[in-house]
Amino acid sequence: MTTAAPSFAGALTTRWRRTADTVSGAVMRVLLRGAGGAVAAVAVGELHDAHDPGVLCMLRRFTGIPCPGCGSTTVFIEAGHGHWSAALAANPVTVVAAVGLLIAPLGPGRWWWGLSPRHRNVLIGAAAVISWTWQLHRLGISRP
Repeated sequence: MTTAAPSFAGALTTRWRRTADTVSGAVMRVLLRGAGGAVAAVAVGELHDAHDPGVLCMLRRFTGIPCPGCGSTTVFIEAGHGHWSAALAANPVTVVAAVGLLIAPLGPGRWWWGLSPRHRNVLIGAAAVISWTWQLHRLGISRP
C-alpha cells in the first residue's frame, strides 16, 4: 500500500499551522500582513491618481453627512503615497484598527478574542462614535 505525497500547498498549510503559536510565526504573519497592506495601499494610491471616482460613501454623497467609515479609503490612498500625517488626519480610528490588525499575531489578537462579545461590541461602538465625531469635525459639519 502506498500513500500519496503531500501536495506543496498542503505542506505549506501544515507548516503555517505548526508555527501559529511561535514568535517566529507571529513575526512572519506581521511581515506578510504589512507587505500585503503596503502593496494594497500603493495600488489604491496609483488607481486613485489614474481615476478619482469622487466621494465613495453613499451617505455622504446623497446627504453630505459623513459616516464613521468616511476617510478610510483616503487613509490607504495617503499611506500609499507616503503621506502618513494626512492618512492619520483622514481617519485616526481606521489607522488604529489597521495597526491593530497588523500586530494582532504578536498578542493583541488573543486579547481581543478573549473579550466577551458584549465588551467587543462596546469597543466597536465607541470607535464608531469617536470616528463619526472626528469626521463631522474634519468636514466642518459640526461647525456653525
